[in-house]
Amino acid sequence: MAGEIARIAGLRDVRIGDRLGSPDGLAVDGFFAPPSLESVVTPRDLGQAGALFAALEVLAEGDPYIAVRRDEATRAISVRLYGEVQKEVIESTLAEEFGIAVSFSPSRTVYIERVARTASWVQERRVEERIFDFATVGLRVDPGAPGSGVGYGLEVELGGLPLSFHTAIEESVRRTLLTGPRGWEVTDCRVTVIDTAFFPPLSSAGHFRNMAALALNRALEEAGTELCEPVNRFELDVPAEGAARVLARVIAARGVPDEPQAGPRIWRLTGKIPAAEVAGFEQELRGLTRGEGVLLSEFDSYERC
Repeated sequence: MAGEIARIAGLRDVRIGDRLGSPDGLAVDGFFAPPSLESVVTPRDLGQAGALFAALEVLAEGDPYIAVRRDEATRAISVRLYGEVQKEVIESTLAEEFGIAVSFSPSRTVYIERVARTASWVQERRVEERIFDFATVGLRVDPGAPGSGVGYGLEVELGGLPLSFHTAIEESVRRTLLTGPRGWEVTDCRVTVIDTAFFPPLSSAGHFRNMAALALNRALEEAGTELCEPVNRFELDVPAEGAARVLARVIAARGVPDEPQAGPRIWRLTGKIPAAEVAGFEQELRGLTRGEGVLLSEFDSYERC
C-alpha cells in the first residue's frame, strides 16, 4: 500500500529511485525534481582532485540527489544541490568514506537555456577559416515543449556514414548542449542531422566531433536562446495578523501568489516564487510571523527570466 515501508533483500545493484515491477499505471515521469542549486567543490589537498571527482561519481551512482559535473575548460568540479544542508552531508561522507577534505563555494542558482526559434548550420572544411577537419556536418535545432528534454534525430541516411561517425556526432551534440551561448545547459529542444559528408581515408571520428560542435554552436547562435530560472510552488500558513506583511514580502521576492485562503486565525498562501528567492524569504519569514509561519516549497518549472 502507498505510504508503507517494506524491507527487501538480495538486490545488490539497486539504487535510490529505481523502480521494481512494471511501470504501467504510474502517473508521473519521475520521482525527483531537478536540483536548483550548484556549488563548486574543491579538495583542500589539491593533489586529490582526481580522487575527489571519482568519489563524487561513486556517490552520484547510488544517490539521485547528487549530480556532479566537471567543467572541461577550467576542470572545476561542481555539485548540483537541493539545499544547503546537502553540502554538509556530502562533506561528511567524503571525509569519512573516502578520506577527502573539501570546501564548497557559495551556492548559485542553476539556470537553463531554451532554444528561441528554429535554425540550422552546415559546417564544412574551410581552410581559409582554419577549419581543417575532413568532415561535413549540418545540424538543425528546433524548440521543444517545456520539460521535453533533448531530442535527437536524422534526416540523412544512416548508411551514408560509418556508424562510428554517427556516434561521434551524437556524442558531440549532447556534450555541446551542456554549455550553451549563455553558459548554461540547453534543453527542451531537438537536434536533427540534416547533412553529412566524409572523405575516405582521411576522415576520422574526431573530425566529426569537432565539426558537430562547430555546427551546433553556430546553429544555437542563429536560433538564440532564452535564459530560464527554476521556480518553486509554495504553500505558506501564517497568522492572520501578519498575513498582509507576508504577502507583501512574497511579491517583493518576485513571487506570484494565488488568491489567499483567509481564516479567522490562520491564512494559507499559495503560489509560485523563484527558487533563488526561497532561502532569503524563509529567513525573513521568522521575523514577519514571530516564528509561527510554516513554509513548504518544491520545484515547479523553469520560467523565462
